[in-house]
Amino acid sequence: MLGFLVYNMVKRAVNIYAESFKGLSNEIWWLALITFINRAGTMVLPFLSLYLTEDLNLTLSQVGWVMSAFGVGSLAGSWLGGKLTDKVGFYKVMFWSLLSTGFLFLMLQYINSFMGFTIGIFFTMLIADTFRPAMFVSLKVYSKLENRTRSLTLIRMAINLGFSFGPFLGGIIISTLGYGGLFWVDGLTCIAAVFLMKAVLSPKKMNSKNIEVVQVEEVEENPKSVFKDYSYVIFLTVVFLMGFIFLQLFTTMPLYYKDVHGLTELQIGLIMSLNGFIIFLLEMPLIHYIEKTLWDKMKVISWSLFLMALSFLVLNISGWIGVLIIGMLFITVGEMLAFPFTNSFAMSRAPKGRDGMYLAYYTMAFSFAHIFSAKTGMEIIDRFGFNANWYLMGSLGFVAILLMFVLRNMLLSNK
Repeated sequence: MLGFLVYNMVKRAVNIYAESFKGLSNEIWWLALITFINRAGTMVLPFLSLYLTEDLNLTLSQVGWVMSAFGVGSLAGSWLGGKLTDKVGFYKVMFWSLLSTGFLFLMLQYINSFMGFTIGIFFTMLIADTFRPAMFVSLKVYSKLENRTRSLTLIRMAINLGFSFGPFLGGIIISTLGYGGLFWVDGLTCIAAVFLMKAVLSPKKMNSKNIEVVQVEEVEENPKSVFKDYSYVIFLTVVFLMGFIFLQLFTTMPLYYKDVHGLTELQIGLIMSLNGFIIFLLEMPLIHYIEKTLWDKMKVISWSLFLMALSFLVLNISGWIGVLIIGMLFITVGEMLAFPFTNSFAMSRAPKGRDGMYLAYYTMAFSFAHIFSAKTGMEIIDRFGFNANWYLMGSLGFVAILLMFVLRNMLLSNK
């Protein structure tokens, strides 16, 4: 009897999981595979702060400047990607961004000076992040309106499956080949993703197979400036704060794991992989359930911010190593709730013909966070310790929650 009940529960769970994927276009699946190949190789970022301190012997302050250059490059790349996408189309931007980024990562490993690496990471991210607005616009083209949030969630699932695999493999590569191996894998996977994209998403192949995709809308006459859309400006501020605290996971957190808890690179990779693995398993059915039950999306984003804030504050409760897992679980659930719905809001808010720039500003909000997040975190840790940094990140999370209340009231009053 118990076995029968367990069988029915498992069968129902599998059916719900399978149902959450129904109705997505073939192009979205191919885009997800391309994204997975690309992200599986993106293993430099989780270990970048360790690489800079251990291999290049940079100080925490210098690491902060490198991360700020990373953010400035990302900011400029996101803006440039939005402009280029609106002018030449998403496909060309995605293609050349992936190809160029691959070669830039291969060259980056040979730069050993502080100033040289700072300039190198700026130009690498300048080219790499032109991809992001173009990819978001491609989601609008390749998916139906009712499937956009789930299409985005599938792409995120591919990103997180790659991210789950990447840090684990990265820890093994560092243990066997050193940090240089990370740059080789990252660069070569970008180039491999280009070849797959050309093979399965070529515009010529789409036309010859008569693939049915949603057409890009006609340009709206005299569309409103992004900065005159005050609700969207509030939203971008929330996204900035969200990114500011979330990016600590990739910059200061690995140092915390190593310096305070004495974890090895392999152990750090395993904990970081937990984030991607959980998202891969649970995000799609969770988002599908929320959409079916018509939960208030603004409230969902607010709860996600609460969990992100809690993930940092919990680290100050105890020195027990299990707190690291608890904190990772909190920020992972928060991420699952936050990113699909903030991205969906950005896509739905964009007027016709302004998709590229609206989505560019969305990605630029994260880029701004890159500029200030790591540098702020490194300086606070250097002067006051890790605990002070975790209190700051938790407090910023609650500020973002207050702004979400303001945004929700603005949207309700405009209806």
